[in-house]
Amino acid sequence: MSTRKEKCSWCRTKVRVPVEAQSLNCPACGTVSAVPRKNSAYNQNYGYYQQPAAPLATNQSTGYYQHPWTTPPTSNQYNYPYGQSFSTPTTGNYNGAYQQASQTYPQPQISAPPARYNGHSWQQQPPQIPPQVAPPQVYGRKRAVLCGVSYLGQKASLKGSLNDATSMKKFLLNTMGFPNASIIVLTEEDLDISRTPTRRNIEMALRWLVEGCQSGDSLVFYYSGHASRAVDLSGDEMDGYDELLCPVDYKTAGKISDDEINATIVHPLPRGAKLHAISDTCFSGTIVDLPFMFRTNWQGAVWEDHRVQYNSYKGTNGGLAISISACDDHQNSGDTTYFTGESAGALTYSLIHAVEQEPNLTYGHLLSVMSKKISEAHQQLGQPPQIPQLSSSEKFDVYSRRFVL
Repeated sequence: MSTRKEKCSWCRTKVRVPVEAQSLNCPACGTVSAVPRKNSAYNQNYGYYQQPAAPLATNQSTGYYQHPWTTPPTSNQYNYPYGQSFSTPTTGNYNGAYQQASQTYPQPQISAPPARYNGHSWQQQPPQIPPQVAPPQVYGRKRAVLCGVSYLGQKASLKGSLNDATSMKKFLLNTMGFPNASIIVLTEEDLDISRTPTRRNIEMALRWLVEGCQSGDSLVFYYSGHASRAVDLSGDEMDGYDELLCPVDYKTAGKISDDEINATIVHPLPRGAKLHAISDTCFSGTIVDLPFMFRTNWQGAVWEDHRVQYNSYKGTNGGLAISISACDDHQNSGDTTYFTGESAGALTYSLIHAVEQEPNLTYGHLLSVMSKKISEAHQQLGQPPQIPQLSSSEKFDVYSRRFVL
């Protein structure tokens, strides 16, 4: 049987399929996507694909091949079969015989025609767009969504976001054992528009991240880009402000609030599943809106309760959600060339460097090492302080629990 190679529309893995195949099932990510038929032509009159020679399947009433996802309904209110084309009849009423539009196919029988005909051809159905390919099915035990937003062509463009997303992917693959097919990366440098970090693509990727999540799964949401704050209108913030992520199209599509992020990837998390949200951005201390914030102050190491009484629940469905962010809600973070000579987020570099140097470190020790590394860079560059933050859906001993993704 002759075959050809087609690319998976989601993960781009090349899959060999039969020549006449209409879809492929990707063995890497599980996506079932449509593939174009070879040697087929789009018929502008009818609004679907028409095979020029020897189609595999034909419509018995019309005699031509109809693509499965663009097949029009069988009839309209007048019982006319759709997909037919008739020329203007020779007489003004329908008692006369119709002329066939083409001699290639036989004329089907038509019953109950309308009483009058207005002299114009029957209205054709507009071309129907194939349904959008769904994201890949849930892959194994580890999954990650990585967003690096550079804002190319905009005033506040970032040079380090792409480097951050690339570094984080290598870290997950080489150090944390994530399968390549289970990582979705959204950057503007990707030519695939479904991989651009727009608001819609980020929201779809976050829904995929928790889809079918079960006990034992480890999920990662990583974001490097701009963020902002807005006055809280729902009354669920202790400081009175919501934190917002800025997709590349935030000026037209809007920003993504901490309430939306929490509802999408925190609230559905089942018992036994684990989520890490890593945010290398400004105003990110409570960007995932988790109930407890870890602080080190004059009282020592304590967990602050950020739950607002008589308001919505911000925890999980039994799972564990942990957020590691670049700074407090009122602080700024940014790119720096201090560490490697190339633009990179201070949190991203310090986290990866700390874990690779000391694989078995605890959350408390990780937070301490990152704070020291970032403080060193800011002092050398004369920048304002940036203190990494840790928050969680539940309290735990940060100095005994190991950091594992």
